Amino acid sequence: MTTGLRDALELRDVSVQFNTHLALSGVNLHIKAGERVALVGANGSGKSTLLRVAHGLLKVSAGQVIVSHDVRQAMVFQRPHMLRTNALRFVALALWLQGTPWREAHKQASHALEGVGLLDMAERSARTLSGGQQQRLALARACGLQPNFVLLDEPTSSLDPNAKREVERLLSEWVSASQVTLLFSSHNLGQVKRLATRVIYLEAGRVLADLSVDEFFNQPLGESHPEAHLFLKGELG
Repeated sequence: MTTGLRDALELRDVSVQFNTHLALSGVNLHIKAGERVALVGANGSGKSTLLRVAHGLLKVSAGQVIVSHDVRQAMVFQRPHMLRTNALRFVALALWLQGTPWREAHKQASHALEGVGLLDMAERSARTLSGGQQQRLALARACGLQPNFVLLDEPTSSLDPNAKREVERLLSEWVSASQVTLLFSSHNLGQVKRLATRVIYLEAGRVLADLSVDEFFNQPLGESHPEAHLFLKGELG
């Protein structure tokens, strides 16, 4: 786990309840600036809820969420919503809403599209792009906002293998070049190994393991973290 750096995000005893369902239960979490943290666990374990809490999209039922004053967040969803506009305007609109003048927003949007290999699709309707292209477009939009904290909810789960590799490559290059903090959920454990430095295992809304990538995948977990051990063996989720 990274030490000596400031906290970009802290969750203190956070719980989230939807009617009778407890989606998160007493979660305590520190994420340091520059960390690359993966959330793993079975469906319904609380990964998406935790991401939405971290991004301010969900109110907590109990506890406290503390985001550093200099954090600039952007989030990419598993299936990004595409507006009824072309790819260039889709990116430019986000910049304009953030206060960038429209002409400059177009210029920056073009640069962001070039960075994900979609400049030749600038005039295409965002909704007519393939799944992989839409995910790359969502990444371009997030990148154009110049965040220093990026949240991703299963960013490649619905993509074919080629599109997965391309999106993962773009993510790796972006994180390495910009030194952004990364918090993402994934069922792809190979992807977790490649992108993360730290793994958080959730079950029934609780954090049951918080380990470095090496500890999570290469050290015996049977006694210290039995639930995570079973998850890795494929006996859960």
